[in-house]
Amino acid sequence: MTPPALIAALTAAVLLAGQVHAVAATAVPADPAVLTNLDHLDFLTDTVRPPAQAGHTTYRLDDEPSIGVLWAYADDLPGGGYRRVGGGAYDAGTGTYGQGAYDADDVSRAAVVYVRHWRQSGDRASRDQAYRLLRGLTYMQTATGPNAGNVVLWMQPDGRLNPSPIPVETPDPSDSGASYWLARTIWALGEGYAAFRAADPPFAAFLRDRLDLSLAALDRQVLSRFGEHRVVDGKRMPAWLVADGADASAEAVLGLNAYVRAGGPPTARAALARLAAGIAEMGGGTGVWPYGAVLPWARSRSSWHAWGAQMPSALAEASITLRDGRLLTPALSDAASFTPGLLTATGPINGLLPAPADDSQIAYGADARVQSLLSVSRATGSAGLRQLAGVAAGWFFGQNPANVPLYHPDTGATDDGVHGDGTVNLNSGAESTIHGLLTMLALDAAPDLAALARAAGPVVRRDGRRTVEAESGRLDGPVSVVTPASAWTGESQWSGGAHLRVRAGGRIRWTVTGATQPRLVAAVINRVPGPGGVTAFASLGSVGYGGGGAQGASPAPGALLPVEVTGQLPAGATELTATGVLGSGDLDALLLTPLVSALVTRRAVLLSSVARTSRRMTFDVPGTGPAVARSYDSHGRPAGTTGGRGPITLDVPSGGFVVAAEPGPGPVCASEDAGLAAQAQAEGRMFWLSRNRFAGS
Repeated sequence: MTPPALIAALTAAVLLAGQVHAVAATAVPADPAVLTNLDHLDFLTDTVRPPAQAGHTTYRLDDEPSIGVLWAYADDLPGGGYRRVGGGAYDAGTGTYGQGAYDADDVSRAAVVYVRHWRQSGDRASRDQAYRLLRGLTYMQTATGPNAGNVVLWMQPDGRLNPSPIPVETPDPSDSGASYWLARTIWALGEGYAAFRAADPPFAAFLRDRLDLSLAALDRQVLSRFGEHRVVDGKRMPAWLVADGADASAEAVLGLNAYVRAGGPPTARAALARLAAGIAEMGGGTGVWPYGAVLPWARSRSSWHAWGAQMPSALAEASITLRDGRLLTPALSDAASFTPGLLTATGPINGLLPAPADDSQIAYGADARVQSLLSVSRATGSAGLRQLAGVAAGWFFGQNPANVPLYHPDTGATDDGVHGDGTVNLNSGAESTIHGLLTMLALDAAPDLAALARAAGPVVRRDGRRTVEAESGRLDGPVSVVTPASAWTGESQWSGGAHLRVRAGGRIRWTVTGATQPRLVAAVINRVPGPGGVTAFASLGSVGYGGGGAQGASPAPGALLPVEVTGQLPAGATELTATGVLGSGDLDALLLTPLVSALVTRRAVLLSSVARTSRRMTFDVPGTGPAVARSYDSHGRPAGTTGGRGPITLDVPSGGFVVAAEPGPGPVCASEDAGLAAQAQAEGRMFWLSRNRFAGS
């Protein structure tokens, strides 16, 4: 499935109800001291006896004919509880769905949850669930023939596989090529092998064989192109990513990393290194788009989404295993530069395209930010990035557009997403449940971060990057509004569904909300190859629409890209004017970014700087007790600590961030940065050598 189709499918899956099939769940009160509650995930699990199907079998199938599966969705019931449902249209006559009841994407990730819970808590029930689901997942894997190692995505309630679902997935049939579900299968098999290697050697040997089968599929379908590149709007992009996705490839890297650490063969290490190298090439520079983020799709320079964006986590973990600091550099930029700005502006939205065109948010995206920050903090020894992970986890406790908790520890359910307008989808399907629990497992392992996540819950105020639609201005002269038939360009999206065509002599005046500090101004334009028009912004500078690269493998000519205007919009300014001075060009939106952005929550504050110099800021931390504020530079290194009751004044480093909160259990102490860095060095992880360079210890 291509990323545009995935965006549409995910939005539909998490924000629309499905067909009813099963019964409601019964909530069991959770231990209030522990956030992880597997009750709802247990409710979604099931077993099935699949009929004989060519090319499909699993471990001890003759002796254990039932395999573990997982319902894809769960509809909220008005009286409480949930009904398990499948995907696609339901046919009551046949008892089947257009897609199916169970899918390999969710079975694989649920297995990861149970494996991690078993290893973290020693819980035997989670070990048994992991065993059942890994058997079910490997049944969905094609074991023989030309597609051996690939995976069928959907299974019907009676255990029959559905390789060509409706709506159609890509590839079709779903086991005919590399896919997101192949990547997630590798993730689950890698973590499963590492867990069962000592606990159940015969089963681990089976998982190893199936993982090697997937590796063979990965080699022939993806890594055979290692070193090849495609031109996408003038930029060289790696051609050896799973489904052209750094996001999909990252999940495969997580499994390969676990496999290599557990003694996997040289072929696994080579695959890990090659796939991680491709992801690393998707990293972007700081200061301009994509603001340090690792881009998810190798067919577009203009799109980023929070869901599945575990690229920094994959790179950081691989950098530790492979002792390769080159992998850590883009991961660190994503964690320390991009993520603080994202959290202060919108939170983990489904689409920066490149303006925030899809403002819905789901647990998959929120968890990806948490996991990535934790992995990069481990790789660098940065307490600052570790704290930032706690702030990011606040999404589950109210730091979202609805300002309400989306994870429910009494049931273990996570709501299926929230729109930008605050509307919550109260359903709780497999994906949301899984990624909510992955974050809760991380928080249960770190009580101080759990306390910080709760403190960073409901939002009091966000003051970050804001969008001004180009067509919202007052128009004079040769400038017109263009409303395309589709806002999706094939690689990105027109913000607001429209844009301006600005010709020489055309003028636009925007009224904007005043601010207490200067703001950077970026114009989102359609940058085209060769010469192009020029638009001047009064007193600030100009932007040119030309100079873009060749289209190459991009799905659309030109590229929607933010281009920064040289000057800054002064504090207090409420009007912005632009004039076409040469030729013509398409202007989509303006992005206004305060030099220091702020996220203020119930008991925590995050500041994020895009300033070229350090800036002194004064702010209050909501709450009743004294707060501690710690500043970090653009690499996540400590820059200062202060605190107390009432207003706090400190210097925010250029390009850095600040985390301030009331101390919780196990608070970050003044020496923790040095302690984490020393531990990272002792364990052979990455550590700081100089201001701008990382290397292996």
